[in-house]
Amino acid sequence: MEALKNFGGKKLGGVILIVVIVIAFGFGGFGGGFSTNNQNNIAKINRTNVTTQDFMNYLNQSNISQQAIRENLDKNIIEELLSGLISTTLIDLEVKDFDLSITELTVLKKIKENKNFQDENGVFQRTKYEKFLLSNNMSAPMFEIQLKNRELQKHLFDLIGAGTITPNFLIKKKFEEQNKTLDIEYFAMSNQYKAKNSYTNEKLEEFVKENKNQLKREYIDFKYATLNPKNLIGLEEFNQDFFDEIDKIENKISQGDTFEAILENLNVDITEINKFAPTSTKKNNEDRIYSKRLTKLDIIENGDNFLLFSIIDKYDLGPDLNDKTTQDEIAELVYQKGKFDLNKSVLEEIQKKEFDNNKFAEMAANNLKNISLNSINDHDTFEANSVKILYSLPINSFTLVGDKDNEIYLVKIINSKNNPYSKNDENYLKFVQAQNTDNRKSILGSYDQLLNNKYKVQLNQKTIDRVKNYFK
Repeated sequence: MEALKNFGGKKLGGVILIVVIVIAFGFGGFGGGFSTNNQNNIAKINRTNVTTQDFMNYLNQSNISQQAIRENLDKNIIEELLSGLISTTLIDLEVKDFDLSITELTVLKKIKENKNFQDENGVFQRTKYEKFLLSNNMSAPMFEIQLKNRELQKHLFDLIGAGTITPNFLIKKKFEEQNKTLDIEYFAMSNQYKAKNSYTNEKLEEFVKENKNQLKREYIDFKYATLNPKNLIGLEEFNQDFFDEIDKIENKISQGDTFEAILENLNVDITEINKFAPTSTKKNNEDRIYSKRLTKLDIIENGDNFLLFSIIDKYDLGPDLNDKTTQDEIAELVYQKGKFDLNKSVLEEIQKKEFDNNKFAEMAANNLKNISLNSINDHDTFEANSVKILYSLPINSFTLVGDKDNEIYLVKIINSKNNPYSKNDENYLKFVQAQNTDNRKSILGSYDQLLNNKYKVQLNQKTIDRVKNYFK
């Protein structure tokens, strides 16, 4: 919508002079309901029919070649173009509903004020206008109609977006809040956490017992053979003979042959694996087969090899703490839970106003650091959302924040001070523009919702299919 409003200050870009504003109608939400008497209608918006002729005219105006449409039929290009037509039709209906109008004199003025049709002295040159029309295969009436429609659309969005300018005193206050300097003290919570290797086996067993249902994993017993050109056809290269052998194996699988029967005459090694589930230690073949465990017998490609596998059994088991890898994984879970519990406890104390300066100093010990944040956009130390939280809190507040590496810090806000600025500063002017844009987006978002409720859009799928067939 911003692009539409700013169009008058930009150069014309090709034949498509009407900016298509795509209203938030997803095709998944469109209803059916067309009768066989409406075969020339490709869509319907309330009582307004969108005909195939409307659609073909829209395609011609889009300047998209038939070849491009034909090559992208499988990528839903017809549906996307129809979405554009429906969007512009909706806007036209809104223009009529608000009874907006524009005079021919206004259209003429817009043409004469267009810099593309002026000389270096800013004087309108009809030869430039006519050259533009010829080069784009357009007539003057066609261009003027499109220009008129565009101006009506601008009036519509001016009407919808009216009153979206934020008062200066609110902008000033918010700018000062977001660009003040915050002086803070902080320390890393990592020094407060219990070391991972300090958790005893009894603690790990207790954790497993408390979370036995959540920690259960599906294990499989299976066997597999690695197939490649060397062990199938005696060559090192992937040729047609090799892939013919793979096709034969796939046919045997579909015919119900067993794993053993398929490999009966093949000189390949068979690997048997029991009680397997993926871990942090990657096992290429085993992990790949595990991901396909829903199929009892299959052949799958894995890098430069094919794997023929047979799932013998599937079952759920709890963690085995006698296994070193599993024990390390459980220890990591217990460690993370310890971190979470401590962080939660600190936050609860802060929220209940039970956390004070003495507690802060005690936890910080000799690890306390000081820093000043220059604005809400200063993300050098803490990540963006954490900085936003800090700028929303008063002086002497405590909170937990994080950095880009997910390290957690306990912070106290010591002081804040407003920084001098000029209303002519580039940053301030950009801030004002952003505030007004955000307000406008909010209003236009509500307008989209209104349109969703106001208009019922239906598609005639049979007609859409006929249009697709035309391009095939």
